[in-house]
Amino acid sequence: MQRLATWLRETDRENFGRFFARHPGLQVFDARINAFDLADMDGLLITGGPDISAEFHPEPPRDPSLIEEPEPLRDAWEFGAVRAAYERGLPVLCVCKGLQVLNLALGGTLHLDIPGHRPPEMKYGNLQPLRYETSARHRFAHVNSSHHQALDRVAEPLEVEAWHAEDGVIEQVRLRDYSWGVGVQYHPERDLAYAPLFDDFFAQSPS
Repeated sequence: MQRLATWLRETDRENFGRFFARHPGLQVFDARINAFDLADMDGLLITGGPDISAEFHPEPPRDPSLIEEPEPLRDAWEFGAVRAAYERGLPVLCVCKGLQVLNLALGGTLHLDIPGHRPPEMKYGNLQPLRYETSARHRFAHVNSSHHQALDRVAEPLEVEAWHAEDGVIEQVRLRDYSWGVGVQYHPERDLAYAPLFDDFFAQSPS
């Protein structure tokens, strides 16, 4: 992979930058800063952020008041980017909100509010235990957690790889019958222990 498309919050640039720096040939194009043509990109990274705007849910949310600080402009770019990348078979990594974008863009739904997944000590601490499918390529026994929404109905193209070990909340998926597509509900950018996930992603080439 050489050219990576993303939309990065300013507060996330340092964390993700540590992983970008491990791959000197990687060129990162940030749609928050400059427009570019997705057709020229070799991979897509969808990162964390605020809740997805109600208009991007395939089914009207039962209680839109649970949606916190949506950014419709960013949502529009990310939903378009996910669908375009999926059609082209590009390598895709989706983090936290990014996993939720992936699920909605492909026809799934969300739980709009869940308990217990964003206590302060778990934002950076790898304290949340996971259980995995035996076929999962990337496994981390404990992960961090900072989200109040989660996958409900899983989109048909997605296969669940990991769940919270205690409450069953979905924490990792992969795109089925696809070259390389992974979505995680946790935040791997916050700890270098997750470098193997990023290294594998950046090593991919579009199919």
